[in-house]
Amino acid sequence: MLTGTGRSALALGAGAYVAGWVFGTAPLYPVGVGLVLVVAVAWLWARLLARPVRLERLVPEERPVDGDDVPIRVRLELDGTVQPAVVELRDRFGALGEEAIDLRRDEGALGGTYVLKDVRRGRYRAELARVAIEDPLGLVRREVPLEAPGGLLVYPRVVELDGLFSDGGQRVGDGRRMQLRRQSGYDLHSVREHERGESLRRVHWPSTARRGKLMVKELEDAPRDESVVVLDGDAGTVAGEGRDTSFELCVRAAGSVARVHSGRGRRVGLLVNDADRSYQPVTSLDGDWTLALELLAGAEPNGRRPVVSLLAEGAGVASQATDLVVVTAGLNARLADRLLQRASSRRGTALVFVDPTSFGAGAGTGPAVDARAQLLRLERAGVPVAVLRHGDDLARSLGALAARPEAREAVGA
Repeated sequence: MLTGTGRSALALGAGAYVAGWVFGTAPLYPVGVGLVLVVAVAWLWARLLARPVRLERLVPEERPVDGDDVPIRVRLELDGTVQPAVVELRDRFGALGEEAIDLRRDEGALGGTYVLKDVRRGRYRAELARVAIEDPLGLVRREVPLEAPGGLLVYPRVVELDGLFSDGGQRVGDGRRMQLRRQSGYDLHSVREHERGESLRRVHWPSTARRGKLMVKELEDAPRDESVVVLDGDAGTVAGEGRDTSFELCVRAAGSVARVHSGRGRRVGLLVNDADRSYQPVTSLDGDWTLALELLAGAEPNGRRPVVSLLAEGAGVASQATDLVVVTAGLNARLADRLLQRASSRRGTALVFVDPTSFGAGAGTGPAVDARAQLLRLERAGVPVAVLRHGDDLARSLGALAARPEAREAVGA
């Protein structure tokens, strides 16, 4: 494709040739022919250089997190012996926009670096890149499309907590706290008669008293995650715009809570109430914790069903978990009823509520008033509750030092 300079040169050459023929001025012939030949040679040069191209992108080894500047190192290899000293690359990572960079020869290949500024959490797929090659005079420009698959993963900014607001357990009526731990991994399946040599630790005393003979508990292995953190991605609960939304705060809170459980050597599952209801078990911070971060990095608030449907008896890992933490910006009577039902059966239950009104979503409306009423119900029943608002310090609001009087004050605000 001719550039503006190339079109001008071609027009000038043609004009000089025609003027020489019209006015009979012989010296204009070589000028016109020369300019046309220069453009033709430039076209052949650019066509010669537009050979197959291999593009390699190198992202930093350390995991980029939300808000970081991410440098992208680019290396370009062209086939053929004749190669340009400089080419222009236009590269694009999804919604991050297009970046243009001049690649210069470095160690046998063309290379350069560009920086993506203030990148937000998410998954970004590398789209079709283009290389623009020009002749030395800038008369002809050819663009070569590049198929260079790849992507960029930007993780949420998770905070490290020294403890959790729910560590004290659930409060009972007299203000004391009861521990909600129980043996994990086994359920009572049935009872049977005691056999000689069996340990008395498994005796089921109510059945023994009723039948008048020793009865023991028959336990079956019921694999489940000891703790489950549920991130509500229901599209109808999101408040705010752009990267400053209630869902982004929910993502950070869910990751921070899950990290504490995993750091204590406990099994924890991360369940996202999105369109796919994505799930990732985590056994340690050294192994599959990275997979949990990847799940959070790509989480989107596109869920079509309310989060309470995940908590119904027999619904899955969330309903079977020993300890459950729900992170949501949408609290209603149905969800509060389900949490209270779990808590009444002495199963670990906690709630992280992200206040949507702090993101400018309908303060004083019916849903906001109902959410405050449900928070009061949970607080009075002793269910550990953490309330997060726009701009809150997660370490302070979710940590072990989050005092209950402060939480009650936040609920009643």
